[in-house]
Amino acid sequence: MSVHADLAARLAAARASGVPIAPPRHDHPALGLADAYRVQDLATAARRAAGGQTIGRKIGLTSTAVQRQFGVDEPDSGWLWADCRFCGGDTIARPLIAPRVEGEIALVLGRDVDDPADAAGAVDHFMPALEIVDSAIAGWDVRLFDTVADNASGWGVVLGEPVRGVPLHGLADLTMALARNGVVESRGIGGATMGGPLAALGWLAHHADGRGQPLRAGEIIMTGALGPVLPARPGDAFTLEIAGCAPVSISFADATGRHEAPQG
Repeated sequence: MSVHADLAARLAAARASGVPIAPPRHDHPALGLADAYRVQDLATAARRAAGGQTIGRKIGLTSTAVQRQFGVDEPDSGWLWADCRFCGGDTIARPLIAPRVEGEIALVLGRDVDDPADAAGAVDHFMPALEIVDSAIAGWDVRLFDTVADNASGWGVVLGEPVRGVPLHGLADLTMALARNGVVESRGIGGATMGGPLAALGWLAHHADGRGQPLRAGEIIMTGALGPVLPARPGDAFTLEIAGCAPVSISFADATGRHEAPQG
């Protein structure tokens, strides 16, 4: 088994068991960003082979605030999965390792992106959305290599009501408030994502095309956190409010969340 396949299997096992592993970068200091995406690709292929269905992409680490939190200086990308898609008002009762919640704007593509320079023209509508991130790396001790290998730390999405007929160039000006248990703890603005969700989409379109994975019609694109990420504990309830959009809420069941000792 190659080092990439071994690491992909270890990360998948950590996710399945709820027991995180030590940061892969420590065991593989010679590996770079291309290697991390190779690990992600192998894990994605294995999950698809087991019946998993991707429904879109996520862009991570788009805001300077989140980059500071994770100690990185560039975006990354991962996949969204059908079995981890939720609607507003749902309760998440699955065991997670150390989940966190982000307030975002999701874009939905109405056609294939054949020309990355025209990615914005492929957008059909947008939605307010929560991303549930989780890490297979112990203590969220991640750098760019670790998070990319681990599907950009992506786990699930909570999608709000579609918004149509609104000029997309105004998304950068939309304000965001994310409350935990009724108290707003994270605020932000659409422009926090690389200058706006459309700019983030443009980065992803070029990135995905360069990797031979162009964006396709129907895909949901999570464009990045608009403000600081909040940790989610068992019993917590989150509500996202983005200007001009209906609120989106999600709750975590009392049994949700595991924080295990790190494993080698």
